[in-house]
Formats: sequence, structure tokens, C-alpha cells
Amino acid sequence: MRLVFPGFRIKRISSEKNSPSRLLGGLRCLLSSAREAGPVHLQQAQTSRMSNTSQKHRDFVGEPMGDKPVSALAGIGEILGKKLEHQGFDKAYVVLGQFLLLKKDGEMFTEWLKDASGANSRQAGLCALCLKEWCDAFL
Repeated sequence: MRLVFPGFRIKRISSEKNSPSRLLGGLRCLLSSAREAGPVHLQQAQTSRMSNTSQKHRDFVGEPMGDKPVSALAGIGEILGKKLEHQGFDKAYVVLGQFLLLKKDGEMFTEWLKDASGANSRQAGLCALCLKEWCDAFL
């Protein structure tokens, strides 16, 4: 049996070795510890889950796109942003449109971005992940 509580490690419990009363006692202890720690805010939980992403990525995925410039996308810096602007991709929503035209296929999008702007694989992958997570959150 697996017990899952947000913000806590998953612990596997063998029902043969532990009696139900022992399990309940451990559960009571865990819940009282959680109460003492106070509420965990959703943004804190999401931030800890996305620890491998940049602040730029988290900022972009955390709010509606609006009229943000293309350089607001994760993986797109000033130089790549200017290259994309020269090709007509001046806003993040225009790049999102390309991502959607490619049916949210991250691999196809990364190849397109590498060809269109000269981005390397890491930059293109960061941008694709950023757009995918934004779509998951807002579409």
C-alpha cells in the first residue's frame, strides 16, 4: 500500500509487517506534523516540483501570455529573439502559433526553431518545454 501526501515523501508500507493500529498511529503522527508545519501554498508546491526549470520558465508558465516579446520565452535570449523578430516572430504568441501548427510536437518544434533561429538543441528544447507547459496550464 502507498500513502501519498503532498509535500511528503512516498513511503511503501508492507501490510504484512505492520498492523492496522500501527499504520493509523503513524498516520496520526504524520498529520499532526503537517498541521504544525502550516498550509503549503500551491505556488510553493509547484516551484519545488519544477526545480529543474529556470525562473524565466516559471515566470512565463505562471501567467497568461498576453503581449510578451519572443525573448520572454525560456531558451530565447536577446540574440535569438532578434533573429526570430527579423523573420516575423516578434511576440511569444506568434511562436506559440507555430508550436500549435506543429500539433504541439516538441521534436518537430525544436527542429523548426533550430532552423529558423540557429538555436542549439538545449535552447530549442527549453522553449518547447516552456510552450508545452504553458499550453497544459492555459489551453
